[in-house]
Amino acid sequence: MRANRFLVSSVVLAIAVASSASTHWASGEDWPQWRGADRANRSSETGLFKTWKADGPPLAWVAEGMGSGYANVSVSNGRAFTTGNRDDRQAVIAVDVKTGKVLWTAAISSSAPKHGYDGSRSTPTIDGDKLYVVSSDGAIHCLNTADGETVWKREFSQWKGKMMSGWGFSESPLVDGDWVICTPGGSDAIVVALDKSSGKDVWACPLPFGGDSTDAGGKSLKDGAGYASTIISNGGGVKQYIQFVGRGLIGIRAADGKLLWQYTRVANGTANIPTAIAEGDYVFTSSGYGTGSALLKLSADGAQGVKAEEIYWLGGNDMQNKHGGMTLVDGYIYCGHGNGNGLPICVEMATGKVAWGPQRAAGSGETSTIYADGHIVFRREDGTVILAKATPEAFTEVANFMPVFQEGKSWAHPVISDGILYLREQNKLMAYKLRP
Repeated sequence: MRANRFLVSSVVLAIAVASSASTHWASGEDWPQWRGADRANRSSETGLFKTWKADGPPLAWVAEGMGSGYANVSVSNGRAFTTGNRDDRQAVIAVDVKTGKVLWTAAISSSAPKHGYDGSRSTPTIDGDKLYVVSSDGAIHCLNTADGETVWKREFSQWKGKMMSGWGFSESPLVDGDWVICTPGGSDAIVVALDKSSGKDVWACPLPFGGDSTDAGGKSLKDGAGYASTIISNGGGVKQYIQFVGRGLIGIRAADGKLLWQYTRVANGTANIPTAIAEGDYVFTSSGYGTGSALLKLSADGAQGVKAEEIYWLGGNDMQNKHGGMTLVDGYIYCGHGNGNGLPICVEMATGKVAWGPQRAAGSGETSTIYADGHIVFRREDGTVILAKATPEAFTEVANFMPVFQEGKSWAHPVISDGILYLREQNKLMAYKLRP
């Protein structure tokens, strides 16, 4: 028992120190990709929420012309970028953040892709004067941010790409140094690294198909890409890319694309969606459809590789995040829990202990989040936006409001950049002022 207590204490200390250190990332007001600069979904901005009243913060503008879709926005150098289906094609749209004026649109498909829940999914990744995006029909595109001109394009069919189910490719590519990482989902190329300037192959990681089957524990596994996006980890002393695909969570050595480890228990047979959270040697993962959540520890395996050890498992009744995503702040995870319910919940990452929740709150349906300035902004599927204190002590709501426009399912996650809260809602993009 003493040894177990020491292990838990060590995990708590390691995660709390890592989370606290990375909560305050380098000063910057841009939000250049999915989940922000470090994909942790935390904003470094302060002095926010001073103007938030009962009916919400002041509205700066509403832009039209985003098309249909569920993609978030990226913000860089005074422009916001997103994707949507418009004019019978899927396109990237650039917007002036001061006025909401559409600056340009650039088609990334010859027709509007057809799949369940039509529309775009991928949030553009901004890297200098280039952006990278995945169209839902399965292709990665590199465009100039100035005018949307195509620099290069690669079809996922070149790697025999495949999705685990029929809702369209959804990841937001990861730019890491000179490479861009994406997930075609092929048996010989589940994840690939490309030269970001030319689109040429660097390496491809194989994950042989097993047919739609089950693992040793009876867990349903699907071939192909999932709906998550890749993150970077240095767990176990090895730089690696972690991605959630049809056959589970995987770690890939960054240097050469070698598959290091695979964790199948968190996979489900419908859609593996949430982007994982990595802190130090630890990785937290979750999925919906009745599945659950897990904390893994990454360590060297003695053969220049890495092994993943399950520290704990939370069943679907305890904690499952379907697709709203999770945010780690000072050792605690904030997200929506439940398949279709999205009830706000706070869980200690190191132990799996529920600090508070699942919490009945304003609004209904799946819940997405973002952290900024000591608060969590929750966005519910019905459009309701909740401002709550980021504390494990209790669910403390400060305010909530319904945006000026809501349509269908509000699945695009909230984004905060330069004092503005961005809410994408199908063809419209709303900008709310968070500073006086």
